[in-house]
Amino acid sequence: MWRQRGEKCGAVRGERGGQYVGFSECLFRSVMTTPAGSGRGFGSVSWWGLSPALDLQAESPPVDPDSQADTVHSTPELDVLLLGSVDGRHLLRTLSRAKLWPRRRFNVSWDGDESPDSQVLEFFVLENNLEAVARHMLIFSLALEDPEKMGLQERSETFLEVWGNALLRPPVAAFVRAQADLLAHLVPEPDRLEEQLPWLSLRALKFRERDALEAVFRFWAGGEKGPEAFPMSRLWDSRLRHYLGSRYDARRGVSDWDLRMKLHDRGAQVIHTQEFRRWRDTGVAFELRDSSAYHVPNRTLASGRLLSYRGERVAARGYWGDIATGPFVAFGIEADDESLLRTSNGQPVKTAGEITQHNVTELLREVAAWGRARASRGDAEEQQSSEASPEPGTPAAPTPESFIVHFLPLNSAETLHHKSCYNGRFQLLYVACGMVHLLSPELGACVAPGGNLIVELARYLVDVRQEQLQGFNTQVGERARAAGFAPQTEARPSETFARFCKSQESDLGSTDPAVEPGTPSLDVLAQPLEASSPAPEGLTQPLQGGTPHCEPCQLPSESPGSLSEVLAQPQGALAVSNCESDSKTGV
Repeated sequence: MWRQRGEKCGAVRGERGGQYVGFSECLFRSVMTTPAGSGRGFGSVSWWGLSPALDLQAESPPVDPDSQADTVHSTPELDVLLLGSVDGRHLLRTLSRAKLWPRRRFNVSWDGDESPDSQVLEFFVLENNLEAVARHMLIFSLALEDPEKMGLQERSETFLEVWGNALLRPPVAAFVRAQADLLAHLVPEPDRLEEQLPWLSLRALKFRERDALEAVFRFWAGGEKGPEAFPMSRLWDSRLRHYLGSRYDARRGVSDWDLRMKLHDRGAQVIHTQEFRRWRDTGVAFELRDSSAYHVPNRTLASGRLLSYRGERVAARGYWGDIATGPFVAFGIEADDESLLRTSNGQPVKTAGEITQHNVTELLREVAAWGRARASRGDAEEQQSSEASPEPGTPAAPTPESFIVHFLPLNSAETLHHKSCYNGRFQLLYVACGMVHLLSPELGACVAPGGNLIVELARYLVDVRQEQLQGFNTQVGERARAAGFAPQTEARPSETFARFCKSQESDLGSTDPAVEPGTPSLDVLAQPLEASSPAPEGLTQPLQGGTPHCEPCQLPSESPGSLSEVLAQPQGALAVSNCESDSKTGV
């Protein structure tokens, strides 16, 4: 049976079978730090994007206006694959701006067979942990909540708190529990899931991944009662102490330096000193009410890890996300309304939090309007089809446009090209900076000739020095070239995204000797923590009266899927798993 203990490094300790098990220093030495120079600030799990939200239709290959016609068959297609998009910001912005673009045809069904009568926006999302998949589902269910049940302002405020705050208000925590309980009951029942959430497809996930996903939702729903199940404030402070070390007592000066000398210099001038300090100290980025209202741990930021301690696998749950940059970049540093970015006496008149709230509110408003427009058009088409009397053999009218998010199995990036339905299928590929090591000729084979590649750069990672940024950008270009892409000559210069186009004559067998497919993760973004800066001593409590000796911890070889093994355990007892279960794969 597991029992919560005081932990110094962002992990929950436990007692199993009378043997007291401790992690702390061992944990942080074991996890590959992605994606930062030292990595300690960004952590090993990404919860929010480190780049502004994109309209994916604007990034896709252009549509020829002459090709537009009334027939579905002449409407151009667009299939999008996103690696590590994390928070759904790109998908939500794409949906909110869909009305500005010519209609496209998303006509390939899941099994690869053509279904020309359907017009459905299909996004394929691949993450490296199941909590990110669960947060996608929670965020989209919130964004698509019935306006009669939850008003726009309440929806936007709930969105911001769940998405970017370590601590929640009790009403928001109650919403998370209720929604997580609903999702936990839907995940194991595909028919009910398809009926209630038609925009979601989990058919590609492995069976054990679905079981682990259900376990994630049950933990969010309060399967383990009380804040001690996930003591977020203590875990946050422990991470911060470990990150800053001897600079902890001067943490305000450190946060001011990181903000002014790094984030401001790199284009995020609207982030205010006070909101950045508050987030660094408490994890609360968006304080929309009195500060005393935020005291319930945000369980959606918890993640599980399997650690090897003295030859034995031990399960741990903790907070291993970003404590350096913050969730301000995704929606808070750019705006369609230029007045929000106005300055007075050289200072921005709006903070990043205020800009984020405005942008999210408008985004959710536009998504709701987009959905209502398609619903009303569907009712009109249904009425017209019922009034008309089509001749025998005439095909039915296409259904109204909607969208589906397909979640792909963890660790499937290197094997997608083996499935014929993915080979050369996607017109747009998006790769987050923490997933760049997966950019290979095999993944490039999934992009259609003439398709586009968007790579998120490490511009807003405060741990990364300028020379490291340049080195990372160089390696991104080399990997893209090895995967069969060339820089877009007409693309506007950007320090945030690198844009490439798939060569028409690219071939899977052609590789660039500068970057072989088997090379390890980029040195700039994935260094072992012990190689960059030794962690301070004294962060572990004694093991049964003795001083712990932390042997070098190794995450299992199947580490991206280790969460499945951690959270698939009974929530009352996160036991060590032998990880021997097999399951069918969807890819």
